[in-house]
Parts: sequence; structure tokens; C-alpha cells
Amino acid sequence: MKDDHIINIIESAPLGSLSESEIMLVRVHVESCPSCRRAYQAAELSAVLIKERTAEAIEPSPFFQTRVMAAWREQQVIEKVPAFWRLWKSAGALVSTLTVTTAALAAFSFLTPSSASLTSQETAVAASPYSAESVVLDRNQGEEQMSYDQVLNTIYVNDDEAR
Repeated sequence: MKDDHIINIIESAPLGSLSESEIMLVRVHVESCPSCRRAYQAAELSAVLIKERTAEAIEPSPFFQTRVMAAWREQQVIEKVPAFWRLWKSAGALVSTLTVTTAALAAFSFLTPSSASLTSQETAVAASPYSAESVVLDRNQGEEQMSYDQVLNTIYVNDDEAR
């Protein structure tokens, strides 16, 4: 262990679980390496602190058992209430509001006059005689409108007469 440091050995396991040969290697190396000596001392100190801390017995507060038992009994009472009832308590207002809204919308749609229930497309067609469909397919032309042939005859006949 000329250039090897013992940090890997110390970090791999607690000092109490190292074998005799590993402890001897660590002690021999610590005598010649100050940085490893500090690491070894820190590992020893942490082992002592952990040992002391685990030896302490922590007593719960005097009313700890009473509070735990009261919470447990309360949980048992809650579990006896049916799941549907708990769900209804949390979502009942929402479900009731949605039901009333749906009923109101259904009543408005059945009670309004049927002539007033034109779709937006039917309303647009009724308002304007020049819908895209009527222009493209040449529908809904009244008698007051001229056909393409009439327009062309009018243009060219007037040109021939003018010459």
C-alpha cells in the first residue's frame, strides 16, 4: 500500500465490520499518511456517535397512544360510511347543478318555435340570394337577370352596328 490510500476501505463498510487484517492495514497506513489519519479519525468519531445515538431510548409523549387510538377509531367510523354516500357528499352540488342545467337546455330546445330554429347556414342563405352555391351552380337567377348569352349578344351586336 505504498501509494494507495485507505479511504476506499473506510468508505466501503463501517469500522466495526472490518476484518482484523483490514484494520491492521489501516493503522499501518495512518501512521505515515496525515490525510488518511484525519479520515480514519472522522470514521471512528462517526461510529461512536452512531453507537451512542442508537443506544438512546426515545419515549413517546404521554398522550401519543391516546391520539393514535383516536385517529384509528375515527378512520374506522369513516370506513363504515358507504362509498357512494361519501362520493355524493363531495360531488352532489356539481351533479345537481349539471342536472338542472341539462333539464333547462332540453326545455328550451323543445319549447321554442321550430321556425326560429334555423341553422346558421340556412339563415345566411335566406338572408342573401347570392350564396356561394347559387352563384357557382347558377341557381336562383331571377327573370330580371341576364344570361351570359344575352350579355355577349348585346356587347357584340352593338359593336357590329357601330361599324
